[in-house]
Amino acid sequence: MYKIKVIQYFSAAHFLRNYKGKCENLHGHNWKVEVAISGDELDASGMILDFGDLKMQVTEVLDELDHHNLNDLDYFKEHNPSSEEIARYIYNKLKAKISGKERGLEEVVIWETQNSCAIYNET
Repeated sequence: MYKIKVIQYFSAAHFLRNYKGKCENLHGHNWKVEVAISGDELDASGMILDFGDLKMQVTEVLDELDHHNLNDLDYFKEHNPSSEEIARYIYNKLKAKISGKERGLEEVVIWETQNSCAIYNET
C-alpha cells in the first residue's frame, strides 16, 4: 500500500455552543490541515495521485472555510464547529473528489494549535 499526504492551512473564526469556557466566545485559529490518501496501485507516472492535483482539491474545500465565521456556514449551524466536526466536514467533502477504484481518502487531521489536533477517518 502506498500513502501520500499534503499539508495546507486556513484561518477562520468560530465559537462553541454547549461549552463552558473561553471557547464559547468568538475567537479564531490558523488551522493546519493534513490530508492523506492511499492506494495499492500507481498510475502510469508511478503515483497514487499528483501532489498538485491533491493540493488543488484540498484548496477548493478549504476555500469554503477560509476567513469565515464557521458558525455562519450552513453545515455548522447544525453541527458545532469543533475541530472534530471540522475534520469530518473536510473529510466528507474530499471523499467524493478523491476516492476511486485505485485510491481512497485515509484521514484528515486538523491542528487547532501546534499541540492539539483532531483526526477523522472512517475506520
